Amino acid sequence: MPVELKMLGWSILLGLVYLVFATLLSLMQRGMRWNAGNREQLVELTGLAARVDRSSRNFMETFVFFAAAVLAVVVGQCTSAKTALGAELYLWARVVYLPVYAIGIPYLRTLVWAVSVVGIVMVLSGLLGTL
Repeated sequence: MPVELKMLGWSILLGLVYLVFATLLSLMQRGMRWNAGNREQLVELTGLAARVDRSSRNFMETFVFFAAAVLAVVVGQCTSAKTALGAELYLWARVVYLPVYAIGIPYLRTLVWAVSVVGIVMVLSGLLGTL
C-alpha cells in the first residue's frame, strides 16, 4: 500500500479526533439540551471550545484538498518519495496543529498550518509535475 494512502487513513482518524474533541468541548459549554435540540438559537463558543471548534473546521478545509491530491496521485500512479514526504508532512503538521491552536499560540499555529499546505503541494506535485 502506498505511503500516501496510509497517511490518508491516519488523517481520517485524526479528523475524527478533531471532531470528537470539538464536540465534547461544545457539549460541556453549551449543554446537552442545546446540542440535542434543533439549535435555532445560536450559543457562541468561547475560550478553548471556540479554538478547538475553529481548528476542527480548519482541518476540514485542508483535508478535502489533501484527500483529493492523495487519491489523484495514487490512482494516476504518480507517487514518489516527494509525494510520500508531502503526505507525511501534512499528517504530522495537522497532529501538531490541534494542540498549538487549542493552547492559543498564534504565530506557531500559522507556521504549522503552512507546513501542512506545503505537504499538500508536495503531494500534488506528483500529479502536476515539478512544482
